[in-house]
Amino acid sequence: MWRHIAANALTFFTVALFLIAGLVTWGVSEYSATGPLKEPVCLRVPSGTTMRAVSNDLASQGAILSPAIFRLGADYAAKTDDLKQGSFLIPQGASMEEITDIVTRGGANTCGTEVVYRIGVNRTLAEVRDLDPATGDFVKKAEFEPLGDTVVPTAYEEVRAQPDTTYRIVVAEGVTSWQIVQALNGLDVLEGDVAEVPAEGMLAPDSYPIQPGNSVATLVEQMLISQERILAEAWDQRAADLPFESPQEALTLASIVEKETAIAEERPLVASVLVNRVRDGMRLQFDPTIIYGITRGQGLLDRPIRESDIAGTTERELHGDVLYNTYVVDGLPAGPIANPGRAAIEAAVNPASTDYLYFVADGSGGHAFASTLEEHNRNVARWREIEAERAAQADPEAQAIAE
Repeated sequence: MWRHIAANALTFFTVALFLIAGLVTWGVSEYSATGPLKEPVCLRVPSGTTMRAVSNDLASQGAILSPAIFRLGADYAAKTDDLKQGSFLIPQGASMEEITDIVTRGGANTCGTEVVYRIGVNRTLAEVRDLDPATGDFVKKAEFEPLGDTVVPTAYEEVRAQPDTTYRIVVAEGVTSWQIVQALNGLDVLEGDVAEVPAEGMLAPDSYPIQPGNSVATLVEQMLISQERILAEAWDQRAADLPFESPQEALTLASIVEKETAIAEERPLVASVLVNRVRDGMRLQFDPTIIYGITRGQGLLDRPIRESDIAGTTERELHGDVLYNTYVVDGLPAGPIANPGRAAIEAAVNPASTDYLYFVADGSGGHAFASTLEEHNRNVARWREIEAERAAQADPEAQAIAE
C-alpha cells in the first residue's frame, strides 16, 4: 500500500513539475510576445509609484493583458526596484519585456507635456504643448510672451505644478547675445541673473533641455562651450584660400550670412559674395551691419534705415566711431553682429565657388545673385517691380487711381 501511495505521489509531483514548467514557459512567452496595443500611448509614472500601479495602468490602457505576468517578469529581471519617474511613450505592439525596459532605464521623457521657451530675434515665446501619441505630433495648449504678457495662461500654471513636465529653451539663429541674456534673465523657470553679456557671436543657437531652478549662468556657459566647439571644428575644416586669418573673422562673416538669409542652400552662396568682395577689396555694404552699429545688438531698430545711417552719422553720434557700418568701413566690421548657427559658420569657412559679387531679393523669399553690376541692376529693377505690384495689391484704391 505504501508503495502504491508513494508511486501516486511521485506521479502527482512529476505532473505538477511539468505543469509548473509549462506555466513558466507560457509566462515567459507571454512576457516577450508582441503586445495588444493598437496605437501608441503615453504612460505617466509619478514619483513614488509602484510597479503594481504601473501594471494596472498599462492594463487599463490596453497595453498589456496580464498585470501579474508583467510584475513577475519585472521581478525575474530584477528591474522592479528600477522604476523611473517620468512620461514614457509606449509604442504600438510593445511587449511587456520592452515596456519594462522603457519604464526602468530612465532618461529624458519621451511624451507628455512640454514647455518650450523660444528666444527669437523679434520676441520670446513660451509654448505649452502635449505630444499626441497616436500621431507623434505636438498639440499646442497655450502660447504667450513670458517677458511681456501680464496675464499668464492657466495651462502654463497647471503644467508648471506637474512634476513630469519637461522644459526646453530654443535659441534661434541670428539673435544677439544681449537679447539672449535679457530673455534668460526674465524667465521664471531659471534662477540667478547674468549681468555681463558674453561676446557677440559666442552663444550657440540650439535647443537646450533644462530643469526648473537651473541657473542662467550655467546655461550661458553651456552655450559658450558649444559655440567654441562648433567654431573650432569648422575652422579646422576650412577652405585653403580664405581672405581672412582667424576664427573670429570667420565668426564675423558667418553672422552676416545668418542675418542675410534663412534659406539653407543660400548660405554658401551668400558667403561666397562676402568672400569675393573681401578678396577683391570691395566694401561689403550690407544693411544688417548698419543696424548693429546703431543698436549694438540691444533691441531692434524700430524705423527704416536713413541716408544718415548709411553715411555712418548715426553710429558716430551714438558711439563716437563707425565700427560696424560696412558702407563706410573696409572689409569686415569690427566683430560679429549676431550669434550664427552651425550652418552659417560652416558656410563662412567653406563658401560656394562662385564669381558672385551681388544679390538682391527675388520675390520668392530667396535671392537673385549676380556677377556683374549690370546683371545686378536688372535684378534690382525686377525686385522693385515686384514690390510695386505687391503694394498695389495691398491698396486697391491706389491701384485704381494709378490706372
